[in-house]
Amino acid sequence: MSQTSLHSLESFQENLVAHPRVLLFKHSPICPVSDEAHSHWQAFLGDHPEVPTLFVDVIADRPVARGLAQECGVAHASPQAILFSHGVAVWDASHGGITAETLRSAWAAD
Repeated sequence: MSQTSLHSLESFQENLVAHPRVLLFKHSPICPVSDEAHSHWQAFLGDHPEVPTLFVDVIADRPVARGLAQECGVAHASPQAILFSHGVAVWDASHGGITAETLRSAWAAD
């Protein structure tokens, strides 16, 4: 399964319909904390290529990143990971709470 970069809220909604479960990662390419979280995200993806994932660059796609908070009811943070199950946010983490292990645990728990 490949990672889908989101550039619109419509694409986000389409992916929620297409995938009963999906993980989203919001990333700031200019933030060292986000860079660290992104390395954990990449490690998780390497170990779990079957997991459907969504990616948002919060600088390049700021309206999408902010709009996601309104769409799913999870306050915006960056970096941030959110797990959706049947279109509902069921888990989220931000900053140092995003590790390969927390991502694995969240995916396995739902």
